[in-house]
This record gives sequence, C-alpha cells and structure tokens, in this order.
Amino acid sequence: MSEPNAALTLPANAAISPEQSQAVTLNWSIPLALFACVLLAFFDKVSIAALFPDPGFQQAMGIGFDPVALGLLMTAFLLSYGASSILLSACGDLFSPTRILSCMMLSWGGLMLLMGLSNSYRSMLLLRILLGIAEGPLFALAYSIVRRSFPLQLQARATVLWLLGTPIGAAIGIPLTLFMLHQFGWRSTFFLMAGLTVPVLLLALYGLRHVRFIPQHTDKRSAPAWAERKQAWGQLFRSPAFWLTCTFNIAFLTYLWGLNSWLPSYLIKGKGIDLNHAGYLSSLPFIAMLIGEVLGAWLSDRFDRRALACLISLLGASGGLVLVLLAHDVTLVMGAMIISTFMWGLGAANIFALLAKATASGVSAMAGGIFNGLGNFASAFSPMLMGLLIAFSQHLDSGLWFLVVVAVLGSLALLPLVRRL
Repeated sequence: MSEPNAALTLPANAAISPEQSQAVTLNWSIPLALFACVLLAFFDKVSIAALFPDPGFQQAMGIGFDPVALGLLMTAFLLSYGASSILLSACGDLFSPTRILSCMMLSWGGLMLLMGLSNSYRSMLLLRILLGIAEGPLFALAYSIVRRSFPLQLQARATVLWLLGTPIGAAIGIPLTLFMLHQFGWRSTFFLMAGLTVPVLLLALYGLRHVRFIPQHTDKRSAPAWAERKQAWGQLFRSPAFWLTCTFNIAFLTYLWGLNSWLPSYLIKGKGIDLNHAGYLSSLPFIAMLIGEVLGAWLSDRFDRRALACLISLLGASGGLVLVLLAHDVTLVMGAMIISTFMWGLGAANIFALLAKATASGVSAMAGGIFNGLGNFASAFSPMLMGLLIAFSQHLDSGLWFLVVVAVLGSLALLPLVRRL
C-alpha cells in the first residue's frame, strides 16, 4: 500500500494479515462517515411522517387528514428512491463514491429548503420525488465501499455502523421534528434538515478522505474486462439466491417504511396519545431497533448463519406487531412495539451480509443497487396501501395487520437458503 491509512480493497472472503488488520482498524472512520450520511438521509425521509397529523401542514397542503394523499407523499418518495437506486447505483463501480456522495448531499439540502418554502401539495409531492432520486444510490454506495474496504468476517460489524443511521435517524428525527413543529411550525422542520446538511457533508468528507477508488473499467490489473463484467452481471441475474434475498428485502423494507410512515399517527390518532408525549414514545421503538442492530451484527459475525438470522428477525417482528394489535393499555402497546422493532433490528446487518454471501464481489454496487432499489421500489406502495386500508376500514389497526401478513410471507422466501447461507 502506498499510504498507511489508505482504504483496503479486499476480496469478500479474504483473510486478514497483521498489516491488513492494522489498516482495517484505522479505516473504521469509513463506516462512521457513512453513518453520518445515512443519519442525515433518514432525517429527510421520515421527518414528513411527523407532519401528517398536524392541521397546519394539512391546511397548507390543502388536503386535510387524507390518509391516501398523506401516504402518497411517502410512497412517491420511495418509488423514485427505488428506481434511482436500481438505475444509478452502478455508478459506484465506475466513479469516485466520495464525489457522488458530496453531490447527493448538496442536493438534499437544497430540496429540503424548497420543501420548507412549499405552498401546495403538488409542489411538495414533486420535491419528494426529486429527493427520492437524489437519495437512491446511497445504500448501494455505502454497501460497495464497506465491502471493498473490509473482509467478510468484519462486514456485518462494519455494515451495522452505517446502518445504525436508520434507527437513530428515526429515534432522533421524529421527536426532533415534533419539537420543532410544536415550537416553530411545520416549515421550520425542513429548514432545520437543510441546515444540517453542511456539517454532515464536512464530517463525511473527512471520514472518507482515505478512500482510494480506482474506476474498475480503467484498472486492467485487478478488474475484469467488460466482457467478463457482462458475464458476471448475467450470473447475478440468474442467481436464485440473489432473487430470494431481494424478495425477502421487499418484505423487510415494507415493515420499515410502513412503520416509519404511520407510527406517529398511530400513537396520536389510534391510541390517543398527546402530541407532547408522542415524540418521546415514538422514539422508544427505534432505540430498541438500534440495540437489535448492534446485537444482531455481533451474533451474525459470530455464527455466520445469515439467512436463518434474517428469517427469525422478521418473523419475530411480525409477532411483536400482533401483540401490539391485541394490546389496549399504552404501556403494553409500547412494550410490544419495542419487541417488534428490536427483532427487526436483529436482521438489519445480517441482510447485507447475506447479500454478500449470495453474490460475487465484482458486481457489489450493481447487486446492492438492485437489492436496495427493488426493495424500496416495491415497499414504496406500503404507506399508500396502508392509507387506503385505513381510509376504507376507518381504523388504523388495519395498516398494522397488512405489515404482519407481508412480514410472514416474506420470511418464507428465505426457507430455501437457511441451510446454505
């Protein structure tokens, strides 16, 4: 290595030499920098869900409490997010990920600023679509960077460091949004997110400063020729394990986006919890999710049963939701919700480690983009479908029953992989 702190580029199944071990230790700043990016992105994603019950936001958008229209704000974002992830993530195999991330984050800040100035539902919907396009490649880029920088036996732990931005983003973002909403009005929530872009961008640039990326199409020594790359892509598309993992991820993300979109409304309108307390209570499930992700990463690397861990995780999450639906006391409801999100968190790091076992390292950005994009694109319909079910049944419980059914069906997709992966 030409520089002592330069990021490693290792095969997915590589063993660690003493020299590489020292370099890997120095490169933990890479997933920490990616964590900052994911945290900011998740703030941007979920903050709008906290505005759904707010009369001021509803009046400004001219829609009232219309569950379908409100759910569409999240669904439209996720559809464009998924399409962008599928179509644009391959750029991570060709261009500098640091430059791509910098451009992405600058666009996030500008779009959040424009959302704070929006005065109509149509403009807000359009801005949400553009935000989805701008955020789409993030997870694939993060997955590709970690996979190229860490050996297999450290990937779950490295992955969970940046994945923690998801539950922490929800745990902090929703109550923070509710606080800003209560104190300064709904527009301030978007201005705050826009302002956070600059320090997070600087932190990310500092953390990724040692990443040395050589575009694979110009590196004749280590990258395959274009013909070989096309062959690798063909093998990826013909892999049953890859598509079963993608199918499971659709159910896995359906749970996440359904819960993120409707949890504040469920607590406030479904359980009658006062807005001042909803922010505190709505953060507890995501704190449990965070703890589950940390524990799940350790267990995943220790036992290396990725498919089994993912299956148990989502089944446990669905069981927790059933308990939520059957409970009536607020304490029992929150306890069951905490169990559900904790179980989901156990599988969060495992699912990317499962993807790494199911695919070749040479197509990591492509595989990660399809995996993340397809999962988000398909699960994007969950907030709107839940809104339709809620509007039809006039009861918020129907939305959670939808998540239970999808989680159980998705878990079954991993049964053929339990023994192999």
